[in-house]
Amino acid sequence: MDLDQLAALRTPEGSAALDAAARVAGGDPLAAAAALRSAGLPPALAAAALTQAELRRRAVGKFGPAAAGMFLTRAGLEQATRRPVADRRAARLRDAGVRTLADLGCGLGADALAAARVGIRVYGVEADPLTAAMAAANAEAAGLAELFTVECGDATAFDVDRVDGVFCDPARRRAGTGRRIFDPNAYSPPWDFVVGLAERVPYTVVKVAPGIDHALIPAGAEAEWVSADGDLVEAALWCGRLAAVPRRATLLRGGAGRPADASGAAGIPFFQLSGSGDAEAAVGPTRRYVYDPDPAVVRAHLVAELADALDATLADPSIAYLYGDAPAATPFARCLEVTDVLPFSLKRLRALLRDRRVGRVEILKRGSALEPEKLRRDLRLAGDEAASLVLTRVAGAPTVLVCRPVG
Repeated sequence: MDLDQLAALRTPEGSAALDAAARVAGGDPLAAAAALRSAGLPPALAAAALTQAELRRRAVGKFGPAAAGMFLTRAGLEQATRRPVADRRAARLRDAGVRTLADLGCGLGADALAAARVGIRVYGVEADPLTAAMAAANAEAAGLAELFTVECGDATAFDVDRVDGVFCDPARRRAGTGRRIFDPNAYSPPWDFVVGLAERVPYTVVKVAPGIDHALIPAGAEAEWVSADGDLVEAALWCGRLAAVPRRATLLRGGAGRPADASGAAGIPFFQLSGSGDAEAAVGPTRRYVYDPDPAVVRAHLVAELADALDATLADPSIAYLYGDAPAATPFARCLEVTDVLPFSLKRLRALLRDRRVGRVEILKRGSALEPEKLRRDLRLAGDEAASLVLTRVAGAPTVLVCRPVG
């Protein structure tokens, strides 16, 4: 895709090509291309339309029905914020009093569009000309072109004195190769510029990799980790007047792929846990129930806060499984009943599962080097019962917990 092809897709002929491509996308790509060419479409236009149709089909999980009218790139779609996450962030910015926002490195515009939907005036800056043009096209398709405008340029050159809020999602992949960048100083814009925004703009939000080193979090910032239906999807730093707590875990549940409603309020349930991020949970023996905390809780270093809420303890100070004497309902962890605690031995575990006619297992692990699929093969399971296996360490020793889920 290039700028000329994007322009062609935005003509009446291009719209017709996109409609035709949407009808044949999802099947055999060669057959789809042949169908469009037999309908008289030029090969280049047919190829561009098919690419967009396939990307739009994949994008429904992130953007919902709005994906059908968006212009996308593979890299842009992969890195774009899911709409429920973007909508919740936009609502928080609006409620904090942000009225004008710079989106530095706006990509395809997912976060900027969410802010515009709640009435915030957004100025997007994007270094890549094609991506910038697509973001502008997406604003027009959403009917938000008056609230979200895009300029192609250097994010570091934008005059932030024009706005009262900044959102920055620095590029963490190398242009051309798509390889991940692990050194924050190699981000675009560079990390020093990104964290310096908080000193210049009173309302600053920075989207970061979920695996960010806590040592990189600026003093006084709130670090939030977000999971959607149990999958860790992003982290963000809320700076300046936006910082409310040191650490926060936000869990979206019950269909996190569904977009929020038009008002910008999230249309799905969410749960939040907050704390200092440096508390330590008590350590004790394994108990009747084991809790597997949500990855957002673990990444936010809020396991100790969850342990207090559940009256639970760790069995190993470095492993984030919690143990309690009674099951407690919580959105922040999955609960399993422990039936057996074994020092890890393949022979002993295989014999126990055979005696109980276990033919299906789910395998969870923390602190274990074992490969679940290899273990599953080595167990040579047979039977009509099911079990959950937790591979972990207890007081430093390799251990397997045989469990059953708690409803």
